Amino acid sequence: MQVRSDQITQHLSRGGLKPIYTIHGDEPLLAQEAADQLRAAARADGYSDRQVFTVSGAHFDWSGVLGAAQSMGLFCDKQLIEIRIPSGKPGKEGSVALQQYCEPLAQGKGEGLLTIVHLPRLDRQQQQSAWFGALDGAGITVRVDPVERHQLPQWIAKRLQAQGQSVQPGEAGQQALAFFADRVEGNLLAAHQELQKLALLHPAGELSFEQIQEAVL
Repeated sequence: MQVRSDQITQHLSRGGLKPIYTIHGDEPLLAQEAADQLRAAARADGYSDRQVFTVSGAHFDWSGVLGAAQSMGLFCDKQLIEIRIPSGKPGKEGSVALQQYCEPLAQGKGEGLLTIVHLPRLDRQQQQSAWFGALDGAGITVRVDPVERHQLPQWIAKRLQAQGQSVQPGEAGQQALAFFADRVEGNLLAAHQELQKLALLHPAGELSFEQIQEAVL
């Protein structure tokens, strides 16, 4: 099952945590926020132990990942395992290991084990691979879609609203959002930092063009 990164809150409210989540996309901010939401839900659900594995190179030892999953329950009741694959290419051994890892999860086994797999943007061939199919079949695939340039002003407006702020109504507000979007040039991390700055500089409420301009410049 696939969900967009902005649908995670809705997904968690409907059915709670699934055994494995695979996050893939090339927007670091949105991928990080998606993972943060899952981690927060895991902590609230009693997942007290966390292990992180970063797959670096073709000679990564997958036995540690498989062993950590199999030893779950010996030292803690609930465990969170995160597997980071920055290249998006687990290799031949990794492909076999991931399929082996997912098999009991797809069968409803592995209670008390939650896994988050972090991947970059994947091409069609990677998404059709056996290892990705195993991940997708065992849990939830979180697709991190890019925010296109024409969508950025509305994205900024929603983020302002979430922190209790807004732009002026009408053309003045649209100009302020367009200016903001032009300054960050599609970089969501930069936009996020500027939004945090606005939250620190100004109280909740309506922001003028001049306030946005001064903060972003």
